[in-house]
Amino acid sequence: MTRPTEITIDLNALVANCHYAQTLSPDSQTVAVVKADAYGHGAAEIAKALQQSVTMFAVSSLEEGIELRQQGISLPILLLEGCFSQEELFIACKQGFSVVMHNLGQCQMLENLDTNTSINVWLKVDTGMHRLGFSPEQVMDIYSKLNSAKQVTNVVLMTHLSAADEINNNFTNEQLAKFINCREQLEKQFSKSIKTSMANSAGIKAWSLARGTWNRPGIMLYGVSPFMPEDKLTEDDMQRHLVPVMTFKSKVIALRKVPQGESVGYGNTWVAAQDSMVATIAAGYGDGYPRTAKLGTPVLVNGQKAKLCGRVSMDMITVDVTDLTEVEINSEVELWGKKLLVNEVASWSDTIGYELVTRMPKRTLRRTINP
Repeated sequence: MTRPTEITIDLNALVANCHYAQTLSPDSQTVAVVKADAYGHGAAEIAKALQQSVTMFAVSSLEEGIELRQQGISLPILLLEGCFSQEELFIACKQGFSVVMHNLGQCQMLENLDTNTSINVWLKVDTGMHRLGFSPEQVMDIYSKLNSAKQVTNVVLMTHLSAADEINNNFTNEQLAKFINCREQLEKQFSKSIKTSMANSAGIKAWSLARGTWNRPGIMLYGVSPFMPEDKLTEDDMQRHLVPVMTFKSKVIALRKVPQGESVGYGNTWVAAQDSMVATIAAGYGDGYPRTAKLGTPVLVNGQKAKLCGRVSMDMITVDVTDLTEVEINSEVELWGKKLLVNEVASWSDTIGYELVTRMPKRTLRRTINP
C-alpha cells in the first residue's frame, strides 16, 4: 500500500484544450509551449500526446529540447531563450532547432557559426516588456543581417505580451501597435510578407490583433485560465472551455475531535471556535501543496468543500470537516483539479496557478490517462 498522494495527468483534456486554442485562431499555426517540464505536467508525455495536433514545440533551453529529441519527438522545436554559447548554437543547428535571437552576442555567435546546415531564427522585438529582445529601432538593421546570412533559412518576427491577461489594460494595444508598425516597415523595405508570433494563451483569447502566423499557447493547454481574478467574466468564459489536465489528489489518513479553544498544527495558528472534527490529509509542501495557503483555503473531501485549518506542513495538511457528512479514513480528497480549480487555490496562496502546477516535485506519484 503506497502513500495515497497522487497526480493524475489527463491527456484527453490536453488535446481538447489544444483544439479549443486552435478554434480561437484557426488561421494560425500552433507552437505548444512545453518548457519547465510542460508546466510540471511531464514534457515527454505532453509532447507525444500533442505531436499530431501542433506544428512546433517551444522550450526554454537546449537541454529541454534535447530531452524531447531523446524521447522520439521529431517536430520542430523552438528555443525561447536562444543559445548561451557558440557550442550550444552548433548543437541546436545539428538538432534542427529554431532559435530566438534577442541580443547582439547571439547574432555574433550566428555570424561565426561554421556549419553547412542553416537554421530558422525567431527575431525577438522588445515592444515594452523590457525583458528580452531588440528595440524596434534596432530591428531593421538586425533583420537585414539575419535575412542575408548564409546560416539562416527563415526569420520569424516575434514579441511577448506583458499584460495580455489584463483585458482592460491598454498596454497590450500599445505593444501590438509597435510590433505591427515594425513588421510593416520591414515588409515595405524587403518587399515580402513576414511571418509573426505574438500571442500567448491570454493573447489568443482576448486580443485578436495578436493572432499571428504562429501562436504560442502555454498555460491554457493545461486547462488553466491565464486571466487575472479581477477579469472574472473573461476568466470564467475561458475556463468553461478548458478542462484541467492535472488533478492533485490524496486521502484522509486521520480524524480527530478538537474541543473548542484547542489549536491545530504548527504555530497554533488555528483555534477551534466550537467543538470540531478535523481531518488530516496526506499532502504537504513536500508534495507540492503551497505552504503559503491561508486558513480557509478550500479542499474537497468526498466532493464537499472543506476549509484548511492549521499551517501546511511538509507531509500533511489539516482541514475542518465539522459540517461535512460521511467523512472517514480513506475518504477521497481533491486538492485541485477538475472540481476545484488550481487558480482558486492559488488565490488563497498569494500566487498564480502557473506556479503551483509547475513546481510539483518528483516524489508525488503520477498516473496518466491516455487518449
